[in-house]
Amino acid sequence: MSEESTSPKIPTWFWVVAGIALVWNLLGVFSYIGQMMLMSNPEVMAELPADQQALYENTPAWATGAFAVAVWGGAIGCLLLLLKKKAAKIVLIVSLAGVLVQMVHSFFMSNNFEVFGPGGMVMTVMIIVVAIGLVWFADKSIKEGWIN
Repeated sequence: MSEESTSPKIPTWFWVVAGIALVWNLLGVFSYIGQMMLMSNPEVMAELPADQQALYENTPAWATGAFAVAVWGGAIGCLLLLLKKKAAKIVLIVSLAGVLVQMVHSFFMSNNFEVFGPGGMVMTVMIIVVAIGLVWFADKSIKEGWIN
């Protein structure tokens, strides 16, 4: 018997969810790259309001590193989902860990929500929910036999 005849059929919604999740995480990668470019350009930083300048300047390296792990891990994990690789789950768990470490800084150690307002809080909660959802999705995909 061929492997195709014994493997369960992957539903169309798997591909839709994995594709949208990859786009979501690529937006995070672009956000990370944009923030790094912003922080490395004093002229552009000077154009920001003083509270945003202070927020970026006072962000510790560990929080920035967690941001990198979160977005790059998320993008790679979603790519692995699309490639039907079981490793997606581990990579997405690492990404979730990066999200949670980054959000410790956002929630408890910075004035992020004062600077960016309610929209900053909504986006932060959405990021956490999506990261948890992607780990669940990868786990379900493994259990259903869609990825191996």
